[in-house]
Amino acid sequence: MKDNKRKKEVIISKKHRKKREWKAGNMIYPIPAVMVTVADKMGKSNIITVAWTGTICTNPPMAYISVRPERYSYHMIKETGEFVINLTTKELTFATDYCGVKSGRDVDKFQTLHLTKQKATKVSVPLIEESPVNIECKVRKCIELGSHHMFLAEVVSVHVSETYIDEKGTFHLEKASPIVYSHGMYFDLKQRLGTFGYSIKKRKDKKQ
Repeated sequence: MKDNKRKKEVIISKKHRKKREWKAGNMIYPIPAVMVTVADKMGKSNIITVAWTGTICTNPPMAYISVRPERYSYHMIKETGEFVINLTTKELTFATDYCGVKSGRDVDKFQTLHLTKQKATKVSVPLIEESPVNIECKVRKCIELGSHHMFLAEVVSVHVSETYIDEKGTFHLEKASPIVYSHGMYFDLKQRLGTFGYSIKKRKDKKQ
């Protein structure tokens, strides 16, 4: 009788053995490319594309964005202490790029890109309706690091599109075709390679 237990072999490629040293810099890729909405005390809003962003704490839920002080949106965040992280999708790729290269000093990005302002619940900054996930944030600290200042913020509310919630209440962001940014290029995510913990999960072999 054949042994039904299949041996799992992990094959690690050796093609990355030879390395070339580069100057020190940010090489953590791919990274998210999000559209951050901001507003000043007068209620004038803007959208800025940010790649330096991420999760920093679970309890309390906290996130960060890093922004250059010369960016038009910087003073708005400093004024109100609020911003919204809007996740991006394949459909929003053009808008994501546009909001990163055009200044709010010169153009109303909501109007130009035909994006819809949606009212937030905990902050005065608008959400982007076309985004599948909107994360409302309140700044707790600003750290002046150098070229960028990091805004550490508490997540006070999250909005997700009902389009991607199944009958069990599970949210499927992958169905929204999220995008990432890597070395000056945008990519979508097309294939699931595994789930959290799959590397140590015991496999039950079917009887033949």
